[in-house]
Amino acid sequence: MIRLRTASQMASKLLQRLRSTPLKEERGPGPPDEPPESAELVDDTEGLSLRLSGTLSLSEDSLASQESDGMGTSYLGSDGHGVLPLTESKSQDENSSYTLLTKQLREMWERSQNVRIPIRLTFEVTDANIVQDAHAKYVLYTIYLLQTGQYDPSPAYISCRYSDLYHLKRRLLALFPSEMRGVSFPCKRVRKNFTPETIAKRSRAFEQFLCHVASLPALRASSAFLNFFYLRDIQKAQALTCAGLYKLALPIWTNSWRLQEKLCPSGPSTHRLLVLAGLVVCHQELDTLEEAQAFSERAVALLQDAQDKHISLLVPFLNAHIQLSWRVGIDKRESEALLQRLQETGHYNHNVPSLKEFLVKETIS
Repeated sequence: MIRLRTASQMASKLLQRLRSTPLKEERGPGPPDEPPESAELVDDTEGLSLRLSGTLSLSEDSLASQESDGMGTSYLGSDGHGVLPLTESKSQDENSSYTLLTKQLREMWERSQNVRIPIRLTFEVTDANIVQDAHAKYVLYTIYLLQTGQYDPSPAYISCRYSDLYHLKRRLLALFPSEMRGVSFPCKRVRKNFTPETIAKRSRAFEQFLCHVASLPALRASSAFLNFFYLRDIQKAQALTCAGLYKLALPIWTNSWRLQEKLCPSGPSTHRLLVLAGLVVCHQELDTLEEAQAFSERAVALLQDAQDKHISLLVPFLNAHIQLSWRVGIDKRESEALLQRLQETGHYNHNVPSLKEFLVKETIS
């Protein structure tokens, strides 16, 4: 696989400019129903750019620095563009107004500390590489998922091609035609598919497309949207784990878990429990027992409120949790009492598979 870095680096610089500038629409002939992969972008995302907006964040340190050294401060106008900054060439009245304005900004910042900032999911293209293999030439985009409104210590990411996102859009359009009516997506034409300008515009359009889809509850909760992000990675991690390649499987399980934490409802699901089983098994085999115990505890907590279709997995996770808790010196009596109750109610039998056996036998779809 050959990666052509020059074009991707130029595209990265252009993308940074596009993030602060609404995209302008270029008119051109409409694309065919199934456009070829090597095609040129027709930028039709102006509507999305106008609908989505950013947030201005002020920190106490920056305000204090501006007040002490007399540096100018820039502000956003109502149209989202910057207005002229304050400068040092001010009269006495202007200096008084400047000090008052700085004081007001400080008070605004202090009041904002008591305001709960809503947490939302955002998407950012961090890399776009032109890949040439034996079969095709394409652009591989790396898209990070981040939670805004709080410090996100565990960002997750996916790598995908234009065609992957295009098929996601077609799938969602078939399932949710009314909700998808207002969602824009970059079109293709038959040339200039690999220019830095095209890659940068397309990256920006993908960010806005995913942010818009994720803002619609029905689309965000759909299996088509969720599976797009982690299903293939789960299948790959399962194959590596079953082959005993735990070091290779663990990063994939970890990223899949982070994706699910950001995208999925809090309750248990087969995919969610499968990822937890993969994390417990890999950490246990690699002798990172504290991490294995923590993930087994998370699974037990999820399964205690599970419906009957997931209750069969509670015993394997409980067995793993009891063993791991004993090995790392954590109290396991509560888990042992729960296992005893399951045995008394007939939910426990000695033929229950281990978590590793569950990973081997489970078919992911």
